[in-house]
Amino acid sequence: MTTHFPFSAETYRARRTQFINFVKSGKYLFLSNDEVAYNYTDNVFPYRQDSCFLYYFGLDFPGIYGIIDADAGTTTLFADDIDINMVIWTGPMPSMKSLAEKVGIDLVLKVDVLEKSVSSDIHFLPPYRAVHSILLSKILGKDVHSIAESASRTMIKAIIAQRSIKSDEELVLMNEATTISETMHLAVMKATKAGLKEYELVALASKIAREHGTVWSFPPIMTINGQTLHNHGHHNELMKDRILLFDGGCELTSGYAGDLTRAYPVSGKFTHKQKEVYEIVLGAQKTAIDLIKPGEAYLNCHLASARYIFDGLKQLGITKGDRNEAVQAGAHALFFPHGLGHMIGLDVHDLENLGEDNVGYDETISRSKQFGLRSLRMAKKLEIGHVVTVEPGIYFIPELIALWKNEQKFSEFINYQTLESYLDFGGIRIEDDYVVVAGGSKKLGDVNLPKEIGDVESVLSM
Repeated sequence: MTTHFPFSAETYRARRTQFINFVKSGKYLFLSNDEVAYNYTDNVFPYRQDSCFLYYFGLDFPGIYGIIDADAGTTTLFADDIDINMVIWTGPMPSMKSLAEKVGIDLVLKVDVLEKSVSSDIHFLPPYRAVHSILLSKILGKDVHSIAESASRTMIKAIIAQRSIKSDEELVLMNEATTISETMHLAVMKATKAGLKEYELVALASKIAREHGTVWSFPPIMTINGQTLHNHGHHNELMKDRILLFDGGCELTSGYAGDLTRAYPVSGKFTHKQKEVYEIVLGAQKTAIDLIKPGEAYLNCHLASARYIFDGLKQLGITKGDRNEAVQAGAHALFFPHGLGHMIGLDVHDLENLGEDNVGYDETISRSKQFGLRSLRMAKKLEIGHVVTVEPGIYFIPELIALWKNEQKFSEFINYQTLESYLDFGGIRIEDDYVVVAGGSKKLGDVNLPKEIGDVESVLSM
């Protein structure tokens, strides 16, 4: 919780005005997040404000609420000042009225009048915390189990349309978050050596984040078992024959996030086999990046990466047949079972609390049910101001390979015999953050984190 405001009162007012212009009419309720108990009431998890509340109201405090009245063109904050009992524990804090003025809000009412200010037709967002479902159920008189389905489509669509397009002010902060994330990755890359434990490198990256006044944007993935996509265990010892995969980034006090991935040999030098697979992943990323531009469906970027991966593995004798037919059938997903990337902003997976399909898809593109492709979070056409991660990967997952081999699934496209020598390989993923600009895209971050093999090996030798 902080009294620091990354934007001016004018910026927050302009955001709320734009929101009103989107929705035209109605009242809209915004809920802040509450503190969450860790193992007993007074021991709580680090506080994280709801991103929509941060975007429109800018106040990083629990137990406060806001209503935007589009018909009246007004914004009301419902918040209580702390009493002397809290001052004893937390120290003094400015009044809520003075804080509200910092974000361009003139009307501040006590929390206990919120319920009287809410009508049955008020708009609200789908809750992602049980306490919000309970609160909404109480003040609206609705069954708690029906709250999510009663969320406002009008509100969801307006917020996604607005928050998806990053302003120049936001991009400055996102570039900062990415730069710090790059610094974390570079430090880990330089420190990597056989004999260390994964958690020692997590500790190093955490130190860098804290030195910059930031925290993790999500639980880090630091693993020599890169074939497991989200591996949050960090107790393995680094072995010289393994690839270390580090997927992580920082979050600023403003909430804006970075998200990067690098994979490299613990030994400091790629083996021939590691180099071959790494080059395919890097080429797949470059292929996708080259396609990013306004009007291009991100689905097409994903499929282009998938075709590149299939072709690359074909050169190694792992795949066979026509790449277009194989990718259309989903055979590539044995090696690339996730989507190319996602939006990023105030959330590391930006806006996905409003529904993945609402954020990454639209009336022109529906989510596929095909294995692998169904995990693509972002598929719709790109617009100037969108910020997306680009993170293709190749993974050799022994359990999945065994399952498909037993079924002889896609045997017309996969050489299972050749795969036997890759069962202990692990996985490789490369990820960077790009903003869509006129005519193409621009990478965020000022460090230029290495990813070409020669550059990576040079850093590893330091």
